[in-house]
Amino acid sequence: MKETPLIDGHNDLPWQLLLRYHNQLSKVDLHKLNGTQTNIPKLRTGLVGGQFWSAYTPCDTQYKDAVRQTLEQIDVIHRMCQTYPETFECVGSTKEITASFKNGKVASLIGVEGGHSIDSNMATLRLFYQLGVRYMTLTHSCNTPWADNWLVDRGDDPAQSNGLSTYGKKIIQEMNRLGMIIDLAHTSMETMNDVLQLSKAPVIFSHSSAYALCNNRRNVPDGILRNVSKKGGIVMVNFYNEYVTCNDAAKLSDVADHFDHIKKIAGYETVGFGGDYDGVSRLPAGLEDVSFYPDLVAELLRRNWSDQDVKAALGGNFLRVFEQVEKIKSSSPGADEPIPYEQIQNECRTGYGYQNNGTPLVLFPTVISLACLVYYILV
Repeated sequence: MKETPLIDGHNDLPWQLLLRYHNQLSKVDLHKLNGTQTNIPKLRTGLVGGQFWSAYTPCDTQYKDAVRQTLEQIDVIHRMCQTYPETFECVGSTKEITASFKNGKVASLIGVEGGHSIDSNMATLRLFYQLGVRYMTLTHSCNTPWADNWLVDRGDDPAQSNGLSTYGKKIIQEMNRLGMIIDLAHTSMETMNDVLQLSKAPVIFSHSSAYALCNNRRNVPDGILRNVSKKGGIVMVNFYNEYVTCNDAAKLSDVADHFDHIKKIAGYETVGFGGDYDGVSRLPAGLEDVSFYPDLVAELLRRNWSDQDVKAALGGNFLRVFEQVEKIKSSSPGADEPIPYEQIQNECRTGYGYQNNGTPLVLFPTVISLACLVYYILV
């Protein structure tokens, strides 16, 4: 772990900073932060070399203030790097990750968790990339107007796009062009299959486990595991008890079982770490916070994982994926066709720029503002 950076795919500390301190870093010391699964001493003890910090906002912000909320989470991640430069270094490329690790920093990357954060807008996606976002989870626990989420498979949500819509496929192409990693955690099976067929770049599951060991729809079935392997992608194992054992209780060895299974089905090149710390309420005994990563690595070695296998899982596999994503990115102009207005129209959205049968769509902002106010009161 001192030679190869442990790069974890998903940590929700920024969400905890919002809930506890309204992102006021001046009111918290990350060296002494208690009550969370992540702080600076725990990261150091856990030998974390790289971390994707989640810029997350819940699904109930969709069609409302999702973009603003996500921007605030991106901002607090940047301010973490500015406030603690001796620990965190915000990076955006494989070369920067490697250099940061050599300098003893936690290479800090940004992942947006949920496609609702871009408000079905290509410009927002591009601006997020410019702000340092290097992956986007296509859905969280709600459909977007262009992609279906995992609750569709569970029967809790109706299918809306049957995977990706036509616009959703354009989002995938734009992410490939930008060099933004596609994250399939939280997506439906149809969405997974559509992306695996369409994407020119490898994909990731930033925080999901093996469905064969725990039949939770947030996990990855064997068939998808094999296709992710063929695509050159990775599945970064989630530590949440309900995704590890499908029960309230779990232990470190249960998590190691998921590593073993993914390795068996898809090869050691397809596995990584995606703890989901500070985004979950129950963690396995022996993996209670980020300081326990070395214990899991030791368990893999006890299970006869080779040094090559472990180094690949720690960070080598992710760096390979990210490098391929970077190679595929293009400087050609991005897509600029908007999503059809009827797919996104709601009480709180204006429609400037849209046309109806060649005639500008005339909207009355005051009327829409009143409708939005009524909507908020009723909801």
